[in-house]
Amino acid sequence: MPEVRDIEVPEAAAIAAQSDLADLHGEKMVLNMGPSHPATHGVLRIVLELDGEIITKATPDIGYLHRGDEKIAENMTYTQFIPYTDRLDYLAPLANNVAYALAVEKLLGIDGQLPPRCQYIRVICCELARISAHLLGLGSFAMDVGALTVFLHTFTEREKIYNLCESLTGARFTTSYTRIGGLSRDLPPGWSEQCRKFCEEVVFNFDETETLLTRNKIFVDRTQGIGLVSKEDAIDYGLSGPNLRGSGVEHDLRKAHPYLVYSQLQFEVPVGTGGDAYDRYLLRIEEMRQSVGIIHQCLKAMPGGPVNVPDMKIILPPKERVLTRMEELIHHFINVTQGVNAPAGEIYFGHENPKGELGFYINSKGGGTPYRLKIRSPSFVNLSILPKLLPGHMVSDVVAILGSFDFVMGECDR
Repeated sequence: MPEVRDIEVPEAAAIAAQSDLADLHGEKMVLNMGPSHPATHGVLRIVLELDGEIITKATPDIGYLHRGDEKIAENMTYTQFIPYTDRLDYLAPLANNVAYALAVEKLLGIDGQLPPRCQYIRVICCELARISAHLLGLGSFAMDVGALTVFLHTFTEREKIYNLCESLTGARFTTSYTRIGGLSRDLPPGWSEQCRKFCEEVVFNFDETETLLTRNKIFVDRTQGIGLVSKEDAIDYGLSGPNLRGSGVEHDLRKAHPYLVYSQLQFEVPVGTGGDAYDRYLLRIEEMRQSVGIIHQCLKAMPGGPVNVPDMKIILPPKERVLTRMEELIHHFINVTQGVNAPAGEIYFGHENPKGELGFYINSKGGGTPYRLKIRSPSFVNLSILPKLLPGHMVSDVVAILGSFDFVMGECDR
């Protein structure tokens, strides 16, 4: 699979010396787009070789965040790494938490033992994260091509999701809500009603967004036929999520490899036909509608009961018992200092995140710390197609294409 990697670029990219320009046959120029550019959605640098306004070569240059999350994970217990998953796709931290927890639970062999209430709450968190990420993605996409009003509409609704996150987790942005084997806490009183009210209101925002964009001639002209990705190319380059489905490939991990209670829920997987920037926009609008339907089903079918597995070697015992009983105190001490005792082995778990397939590969030699942990970040893989996709487009088209791909550099530079 092609990867985005650092490539030697002409010296003209830095100093534009006359001798180097001569090597480009005197007709082409090299332009640095990013890393400090609002339309690159983070510290992405694309070295563009131009023939007038037409792109003849595009070289993505990544790695400006210097994060090292994978190596950090190998020096922490499984639970200690949970807050770092918030910082991957930091526009959908709840979904990242769930994806990582499911991967560790698969390693522990308890993925089939999660209480039903925990599973329903996790699904709600994932779908709220999907709506939140898509609202930001569509708002910034529209703003990139000149439609500022849409950005204001989508951020109004996204603020309501943040209010729900704050009530549920105690934080608006970096939630760290999921735990290995369950959740940090149950739903607060009245939260289900607040979430249901939001779901009833946000659909009107989707209608307003479509009214502003779907038949807007400027938006249509900027996106239709732009950034066309064929079904074959989407598969060959390993695209996932809306960028894959926008090219006509019906692949969604919630359907293909169901986890949690997705197999018990009714929802459709939207699929595009054209594979252009306009299709990717339409697809995300429909995905949000489907997410609202999923949340309604979960709220209606929400069972009672615990939200954590009944195993004190995995979940911290209740604090009042830790303070009054020796056995619980011992479990608490071991969990905090050594972490859960995972068996030796290796697993991979792929999760349908808003940006695509967020995967965690864990290689364990036993104990509370992974020997190796690797992250399949969908943004990193999705960007790998840019060198093939951008040539032939104009410079202004780059902005529309990047916006339609809806990536985040926080997980790309993991």
